[in-house]
Formats: sequence, structure tokens, C-alpha cells
Amino acid sequence: MNFVDKVTVTVKAGDGGQGAIAFHREKYVAAGGPDGGDGGRGGDIIVQADPNMSTLLDFRYKRKFTATDGMPGQGKRCSGKDGQDVILRVPRGTLIRDKATGAVIQDMSATDRFVLARGGRGGWGNKHFATPTRQTPHFAKPGLPGEYREVVLELKLLADVGLVGFPNVGKSTLLSVVSRANPKIADYPFTTLFPNLGVVYVGDYNSFVLADIPGIIEGASEGAGLGHDFLRHIDRCRLLIHVVDVSGDQGRDPIADFEAINAELSQYSPELAARPQLVAANKCDLLPPDSTALADFKAYVQDRGYPVFELSAAAHQGVQELIYATAARLKDLPPVTVYEPDYVAPEVKLGTADDLVIRKEGDVWLLQGDWLDRLVSRVNFADYESRMYLDRKLREAGVYDRMEAMGLQDGDTVSIAELEFEYYG
Repeated sequence: MNFVDKVTVTVKAGDGGQGAIAFHREKYVAAGGPDGGDGGRGGDIIVQADPNMSTLLDFRYKRKFTATDGMPGQGKRCSGKDGQDVILRVPRGTLIRDKATGAVIQDMSATDRFVLARGGRGGWGNKHFATPTRQTPHFAKPGLPGEYREVVLELKLLADVGLVGFPNVGKSTLLSVVSRANPKIADYPFTTLFPNLGVVYVGDYNSFVLADIPGIIEGASEGAGLGHDFLRHIDRCRLLIHVVDVSGDQGRDPIADFEAINAELSQYSPELAARPQLVAANKCDLLPPDSTALADFKAYVQDRGYPVFELSAAAHQGVQELIYATAARLKDLPPVTVYEPDYVAPEVKLGTADDLVIRKEGDVWLLQGDWLDRLVSRVNFADYESRMYLDRKLREAGVYDRMEAMGLQDGDTVSIAELEFEYYG
């Protein structure tokens, strides 16, 4: 199985549908009036936590997701059909981060369903704009655009306990012995290429989740080996079991290994390095009879306040004592970390009439700006009443006063979007 635990995706919710411009037409009913319906709402992008998923592999090749737009409104006051939602299924424990800032938008371990991007609201049909003095409005509102986001999906495993240590020290063997997990086990480094999870049962009513993290090496916090890629999966762990090979059959010094791993944890995250640890001195059955390595190691580690458990995972020796001690320690520790959202959406500057850019090119006055774009989007230039609505809004906003102060004269040409007209104050 391929394991993917971090991907960048782009999502776009659907745009709202255009409101309809329509009039009631029925035999023997004169001047039926406007009856254009509203546009449909654009579809949402929804993230759904799926307990049956363990990887972000589904996002390896598809990185862009777009919901459908709302349908335009219709006559007879019929609203357009809403756009269809798009549901992104992710493993529980996935963090959604803003790509630009890295801020947490949502932790999917705390919720089952989250709307990541909302669809745009549908535009009003012309039925909303009828008044006693404007009985035949020939304009309607466009739908609003759906939200667009670029996010990073980052999987952090939901495990109570994490197994850490150098490659080939027996972490996978220990996991297979205490749970029903079946990790690949072989006598060479980096046998484990992705994290494995197992549920450990202690009695009938007590259990915890144990994660086997691929072997960490010196320089892992700077990207060496596999450790840097998977250190994030022990961020949530309440307790660490530090597995050390004390047999010396690989020519390694257990004390140096113990310090090297702790140094890597500290460089990756001082908070993680301060997490409670139980130390498992593994492969004790392979020690020569006259060796003092185990005694020296225990004395060194215990002097630093860590409890040490002698075991041989392969021979099932001392394993039960370690598991009971782990369960007892977990009772005193806070629950698995849930990351609180810290994302602050950037302020959307809609602009005002004061922000309009007014310039004269030759004998034509050009107007540009976000406020004007929104105003123009509601105008039907083919309709006289709609054009008068635009003229009135420009006058009320003081746009013409600004232009006159800049030298606008009667008879000058004013250009707004697709409309050009001669100005007469």
C-alpha cells in the first residue's frame, strides 16, 4: 500500500446562479408583472472524516476539486437548481491548513464534517425589484462567486502511544506482539516505510492505540532518512515508548542511540521531546553472559528520570509488564491533542465609490474599481430603467461631483464597462 500523508489541494465552491428576468404571460391576464425566479446556490466543498481511511492516497493524482454552479432562475418564479456538493473523504486526524500561512483551519479529529468552501448565493430574479413606480424591472442580480481555497491536508495519526527509536531495534516486532497489527518485519534497516497502527487491549475494558513510527536516524529533523517525514505522526501521542537495542549485535552503543533519538525529537519539537517516555531495553536475550551493557544503560537512563523495562519482543519476554505500565501511565495523562483552529480569514476589501480610479484618455473619461464592477453586474444595459438606476447610484455616490471637479464638461463621453454615454449634468 502506498502511504501519502501530506498533499496540497485546490478547491472551488460553485457560483450562484443568475436571477431570471421574466414576465408573467397568461391568456386573459394583462400586464402580469415580473416573475423571474432566483438563481440556485452553488455547491459546497465538504471535508468528511472517514474512519476506514488511513492515508491521503486518494489525493495523490487529483489535486483540484470544483463544485457545480447553481442553475439560473426561470420564469413563473421558479428558482434555479442548487449546485451539487463535492465531498472530500479524509482519514480521521487530518489537519486542514491554509497553504499561504500554514494556519490550522480545522482538525478533522474533532469533527466528522466540515464545510471548507461555501457555494455562492444565487442572484435575485426581477420579481424582487418591482415597486409601485418601477413595475416592469428589466434587470436581476447575478449570483455570488463560490469560495476558493488552496489548502494543505496533513495527516497526524490519532495514537495514544508512539514507538520511537533507530531502525531495526524491534519496534515493529513489539507492535505485532502486543496487537493484531501485521507490520512487515525483516532484519534490515528501514523495513518499515510508513507508520503502522495497532490497538492494544489491557483487560476487557481498557485499550489504547499504539503507533509504530518508521526508524528515526541522526539528522532526521533536518530531512535525513525517513524520520523527518513521519515525526509529525507522534505529535498527538500522549506517551512515547523509546525502544533501544541493548544487545550491541549491530555494533551500536545503546546510550549513544538513546541520546541521538532524544536530540532529534528536541530539534523537531521541544514540546515533543518533553513528552513522557517509557524506555524499552529490547533484545536482552541476545546479550553475552558477561556483558555489562544492560546495567550501564539502565543506570544511565534511570539517573535521568526514565523508567526502563527489560524485554525481548521476539521472545515475548517482559512485554506484558511494559504494556501494563503503559496503560497505568496513560490514566494520568491528558487526552490526545486536538489542534484548535488559528486561521484568520483575510479581510475582503470590497471597495467604495471613493476608491474609484477616474482618468481621462483623449476625450473619453474612464471609470474603474471594484465598487463599480459590483454595481455594473446588476445592470441590464439594454433596459432604460436599469441604465437610469446606474446613473442615479453614480450621482448619489458623488462620482459625478468628483469628475466635475476634475474638469468633466457637458457633452463629454463617459465609458463604464460596455456602456458609453454623453454626460449632461
